[in-house]
Amino acid sequence: MLVKVLHNGNCSKSNAVLEYLDENGVPFEIINMIDDPLSVLELKTVLKKLNQSVFHIIRKTEKLYMDNFANKNFSEEEWIKILSENPSLIQRPILIKGSVAMLGRPIENVKFFIEK
Repeated sequence: MLVKVLHNGNCSKSNAVLEYLDENGVPFEIINMIDDPLSVLELKTVLKKLNQSVFHIIRKTEKLYMDNFANKNFSEEEWIKILSENPSLIQRPILIKGSVAMLGRPIENVKFFIEK
């Protein structure tokens, strides 16, 4: 089954997952989240497949987060809009296989996800 990878080319962990998939002959499609940000609806779909709230995928160590969003109380809907407009704040990579998804870290979890 084709694995979709929500990817940021500037992320070493995201690049490592692509390398792992390639080396193991896993067919995948790259969705560059930075060049082609997810819409609000697409983000909601990903969150449903992750079975997580939006708070689970926010990169709180990102400078943009620290400068503009830390210590502010946004609702889940507001965060989804913020992430849609600021894709660098989304944890990556996110792997999607059919109706399920997972954060692609650590790499051991990716192996389990692919084999499942």
